[in-house]
Order: sequence, then C-alpha cells, then structure tokens
Amino acid sequence: MQRQNVTLALPQNLIKQAKHLAASRHTSLSELMRESLQERVEDASGYRSAMERQLRMMQNGFDLGTNGNISTCRDEIHERR
Repeated sequence: MQRQNVTLALPQNLIKQAKHLAASRHTSLSELMRESLQERVEDASGYRSAMERQLRMMQNGFDLGTNGNISTCRDEIHERR
C-alpha cells in the first residue's frame, strides 16, 4: 500500500494524550491515527455492521424447519428407482 504524509493541526493536549495512548498500545501515533481513521471509514461504509451481521447469522445457524431433527438418512435421499 502506497503511503502519503499528511500535515494535521491538532490541539497540543490531544496530541499528548494520543501519544500516551499509542505508547500504552506499543504502537506509533501514526499507526494509532491510521487505525482510527480506518475504523471510521469502515463504519461509514457499512462494512463493519454488515460483517458483524453475517458473523452473527453464521453463529446462530439457519432455521431449516426441522427443529434439529432429520427424519431421513442419506441413503433414502439418494435412492435410485
């Protein structure tokens, strides 16, 4: 991924707090800001909510109307006449 430098004007207090947060996570201020911006972009695009919705559906499984009881076996289904 190609990167580009960006100049930002931020309050000194915010920069100081962000540097402490980055240090506590063993990362750089640049990486912390990149992650934060990435999260906001994903949220805005709906990607994150769609992914979470799909993961919940996969965890819950699908209701096929059998209530977990399968009344036929594989051989019966594939029986040739």
